[in-house]
Amino acid sequence: MPQSQHVPLRHANSDKLRIAIFTETFLPKIDGVVSILCLTLRRLQELGHEVILFGPPGGPDEYAGAKIVGVGGPRVPLYPELRINIPGRRVWKMVQDFQPDLVHVVHPFFLGIFGLRFARKLNVPIVASFHTHVPRYAQHYGLGWSVPIVWWYERMLHNQAHLNLCTSTAMKTELEEQGFQRVRWWKRGIDTDLFSPGPVDQAMRTRLTDGNPDDFLLVNVGRQAPEKGLFGLRDTIFPQRRVRLALIGNGPSHEDLKKHFSGTPTTLPGYMRGEELVTAYRSADAFIFPSTTETFGLVALEAMACRVPVIAARTGGLLDTIEDGVNGLFFEPGEPEMIGDLIRKMRKNPMLRNRLAENALTHARSRSWRATMDQLVDYYRMSLRMFGQMPSDQPTLHASG
Repeated sequence: MPQSQHVPLRHANSDKLRIAIFTETFLPKIDGVVSILCLTLRRLQELGHEVILFGPPGGPDEYAGAKIVGVGGPRVPLYPELRINIPGRRVWKMVQDFQPDLVHVVHPFFLGIFGLRFARKLNVPIVASFHTHVPRYAQHYGLGWSVPIVWWYERMLHNQAHLNLCTSTAMKTELEEQGFQRVRWWKRGIDTDLFSPGPVDQAMRTRLTDGNPDDFLLVNVGRQAPEKGLFGLRDTIFPQRRVRLALIGNGPSHEDLKKHFSGTPTTLPGYMRGEELVTAYRSADAFIFPSTTETFGLVALEAMACRVPVIAARTGGLLDTIEDGVNGLFFEPGEPEMIGDLIRKMRKNPMLRNRLAENALTHARSRSWRATMDQLVDYYRMSLRMFGQMPSDQPTLHASG
């Protein structure tokens, strides 16, 4: 942990914080990390905290009251949507002028290195959060030899933080086994005002089923990349008749998926957001989630909030979300052939599907995004106390795990 001397909180008479966030990914990119960041900024604004966010170029100048600063750099060869963002003197000057009470580094890798450095120079505490399982991604891209190096690199960065936040109990255990220190579970929630049950939109269902709305519709939502397990769905689903698949999203595999699923009853409508995405969820009979690399799996919880049962791999963050046979169905990560049997099980037993859907909705409604963001603020305060900046009698209401 960084060594520091006691420094008074800049706003000793106020519970409002100034937070500098450094993130490798942000709008206009759409993925689970960006969704969480947008909810974070919304809640911090509601609570009256001040935020400046440093991220990749091309995003908005402002979001939910936070100033957004784009930092340029070359694109990552295997991930053209991501950049090796390297800030110059301008960014350091902006950080100095902002005078944050703490720095939050969202999955440090490139830009996050500078967030860590700036926090040390300003002598303020660091909160780091782990969102993307890069070692598993490396394996999917044929770079298995690099996995120990990636773990070493990420461990070295994260252990500079006063607190490390992760997305699930399974991820907390894995990180601690890898030598990560001061790890806490930052729970996940969604906007249940937006993601909610409602009537099926027949126009959307017709669109997603390519004009066959009476068929059984499976939906997947997310970034389309090799590690998401989407290519394997073709041969596990389509021996069955009258089953349709909609792969909603985009990414480096989008065009390859179009070719791979050519001749099958599959639609690839691209990205959807907001009410359009909610309408798509509500149009589904089930949500299919084959990825084995998820640290949480936010889209699965979104589908559940729309009263849609989930079929997913029994791994990672979904272990905190799905209870097999109660609010969803699991297949074993090494046995994707189970997917076909689970689809048949759900199709042949409407009562089972209805029970899973109702229980899924009940679980999702218990995962308020505001409560999880309040937990984050409590972790911010915990980091300040650990750093010696905040009185020890400051309460921590949500920061458990």
